[in-house]
Amino acid sequence: MAERAEDSQIRGLLLDIEGTTTPVDFVYKTLFPYASRKLEAFLLEHFSDRETQKMLADLAAQHQGDERQGARSPAWHQDTDEALLHSSITYVHWLMAKDSKCALLKTLQGKIWQQGYASGELRGEVYADVPQAFERWRRQGREICIYSSGSVLAQQLLFRSTSAGDLTAYISAFYDTGIGSKTDSESYSRIAETQRRTTSEILFISDALREIEAARRAGMRTKLCVRQPTDTTNLGDEIVRTFDQVIPD
Repeated sequence: MAERAEDSQIRGLLLDIEGTTTPVDFVYKTLFPYASRKLEAFLLEHFSDRETQKMLADLAAQHQGDERQGARSPAWHQDTDEALLHSSITYVHWLMAKDSKCALLKTLQGKIWQQGYASGELRGEVYADVPQAFERWRRQGREICIYSSGSVLAQQLLFRSTSAGDLTAYISAFYDTGIGSKTDSESYSRIAETQRRTTSEILFISDALREIEAARRAGMRTKLCVRQPTDTTNLGDEIVRTFDQVIPD
């Protein structure tokens, strides 16, 4: 099949995870509950580690920032190790309940999930059309990158352990909110710069309309991924329900 003219200019694909490559239920019914259940045991096991101590100090600083902004976060006490541990656990659970996108929480969740993937308790999950699409796009000479609010570590763990095998070999780069908010158009411009491409050479696919709008403002091509049956009458033509529809052979 001859390549469509609008596809021929696309040299890279930038993909969201939740609701795009991976079912939302896997994130909210598997990953998040796992991190919540394992949080206390993880912090107890690693409490004396330098990395954990730095993370707890950063959590304390973030908690102070929340209080200055008037957030009704749980009380924080750190006069003893036991008090610090209890405060950290309570505060992190509070952040999880808010579905916070803060980098500290995402880093901590990633560390907990790392142990789960290593033990075999967790395995990454992607939609059935994803592995074939990855193979097709790379065969066509296009690069694949991931952009998610989850940490880079968490992204890599997910794609490395799917039932279809290790998919990270197909992925050129991973980006998290360290490069910027997913609703900020500048983030997409920065990603294009790191890829040494113009934004118009990149197709961004996400299930989040605000992210799509931000990427579009930066000049990227976009497609809204709608995996679940829903009325898309007012959402325009740039909609896909499966990756089979995206740059087919």
